[in-house]
Amino acid sequence: MMERFRAFFTKVISPVAHLLIRLGVSPDAVTFVGTLGVCAGALVFFPQGKLLTGVLVITAFVFSDLLDGYMARTTGRVSKFGAFWDSTLDRVGDGAIFIGLALYFAWEDPSRLYLVLSLVCLLMGGVTSYARSRGETLGFDVKVGIAERADRLVLILVMTGLGAIFDLPVLMYVALWALAIASTVTVVQRVWVVRKQALAEAALPSPHE
Repeated sequence: MMERFRAFFTKVISPVAHLLIRLGVSPDAVTFVGTLGVCAGALVFFPQGKLLTGVLVITAFVFSDLLDGYMARTTGRVSKFGAFWDSTLDRVGDGAIFIGLALYFAWEDPSRLYLVLSLVCLLMGGVTSYARSRGETLGFDVKVGIAERADRLVLILVMTGLGAIFDLPVLMYVALWALAIASTVTVVQRVWVVRKQALAEAALPSPHE
């Protein structure tokens, strides 16, 4: 769903990207700094109960995910390592957000239920990404699911931020339930799709027959 807004945000960040290119900053460095910012926002502010501050810091650095890609394409520095680096650090940043929320529910607003839900979102979000990556490595089409990474990020950040602004923590609770369910459904969808394709492939006659 969020892919349709990518062109708009790319136009917004392009002046910053060109400035960084002129300063000699590499796309990989932007990816690294962006991930550090996301982790700091989640792991420093969320456990202290400063949810809105954490959301604002994370949101500011999340745009580095568009920034580094635009810089790489503009400078012709697109590489396999860059793609690997970007995907790997995406997982680190995503994990930090839900670890931060888990720590919030462990320390600031104790709740075993939402602590567990945060950890479920952490686990299933990682498995969702892995299932697609592994499936595509094996040659299958795994572009299915109701919880893509961008959608998950937007939902948890928006609902957590709004909940903090209007003192409605129920918004964050709803987001966690929705993400836990949607991520689990997405994993099941991807396993099912890969299984169907694998069975169909196995049923094909051998080229030596």
